[in-house]
Amino acid sequence: MARSTDSFFIRATTLTNGKTYNESAIDLGAYVDALGKSVLRIHNISVQYGDPMGAYAGAIESSTQSAFQLTTQSQTALVAISNRSVIASGSLAVGTSATNVQMLNDGLDVSPQDWSEGYLVAVEQLYLGVDQSYDHVSQISIVLECTVETMTQAAAMALALSQQ
Repeated sequence: MARSTDSFFIRATTLTNGKTYNESAIDLGAYVDALGKSVLRIHNISVQYGDPMGAYAGAIESSTQSAFQLTTQSQTALVAISNRSVIASGSLAVGTSATNVQMLNDGLDVSPQDWSEGYLVAVEQLYLGVDQSYDHVSQISIVLECTVETMTQAAAMALALSQQ
């Protein structure tokens, strides 16, 4: 297991599912053990929309959006950042005219790098959920920069329970 001073990366991809919400689990069992006092601190998140050889999987409608969320609980749809399970969320928005792309904007609504100390996680699974208004990207991938830390057992359990 990595020392708390060693930064490492967790990578995940969720395939988009047309215009419906799709989600995949990210197993953190190798890093998180609330009873054993081990928790994960996420310092940064980077997001890639689409596959590296081409972000778009076909014609783009006049306005489209692809969105993701990283949560501590499984969801059935995208949720607002006021939901206590949200660690990060963001989207890629594309606006077009009849002949070309006129606006392309990606942004994070909230992410671990927005906080001075990152985001502590004490659950053994995270969920990467994706949705889009038109089937124009094939997948959304993330890279998390993390460290492992120890807490008291009581603090780790309290954090884990608050994130379930």
